[in-house]
Amino acid sequence: MHCKDLQLRSSLFPSFHRHFILPWLALLPQTEWMDQPGQTALPMIGVATGVPYAAAAAASAGGPYQAYQHLYNQQQQQQQQQLQMFWADQCREIELTTDFKNHSLPLARIKKIMKADEDVRMIAAEAPVVFARACEMFILELTHRSWAHAEENKRRTLQKNDIAAAISRTDVFDFLIDIVPREEGKEDVARPLGAPPTDPMSYYYVQQ
Repeated sequence: MHCKDLQLRSSLFPSFHRHFILPWLALLPQTEWMDQPGQTALPMIGVATGVPYAAAAAASAGGPYQAYQHLYNQQQQQQQQQLQMFWADQCREIELTTDFKNHSLPLARIKKIMKADEDVRMIAAEAPVVFARACEMFILELTHRSWAHAEENKRRTLQKNDIAAAISRTDVFDFLIDIVPREEGKEDVARPLGAPPTDPMSYYYVQQ
């Protein structure tokens, strides 16, 4: 039945027209309702200003989030590049090093740690030197990742919680979780919605 016929018949029944016909006409497709001269287009159900409610809400609420997410991803990519450059520099330095006797860590402490394993009976002279260099690289990488966490929280001071965060985010450091526990509640900023649970700065493996 066309809208004109409905309006003509309903004019004889004002109450019926007001309580049934008008609400029913509002539910008709917009093209039929616009056939009536002088009528104003009614918004479609589930549509606001030509945009579905879900899309409109996402557009209004997603602007700041998308900007923050873009900045977050850009920061993580930069940190990943810095980590790769760090390991490339370490490999280049080792290749150019001819004298490994100069190192920053005390050999006596390294030997003591090595002898903590009951299965170790004797230690060759060159073993502590190699372990000293490995420990230096270990400390450097952990510091690098911890500093990245401090920068994420807009700080210029490295804290214990930064080290704990770097440990919890990196799989190869998970054996230190119980040694350096993370202090909950001291996190400066929450992880953005949709961010991965682990550190996007994945562990960098040197190609042989």
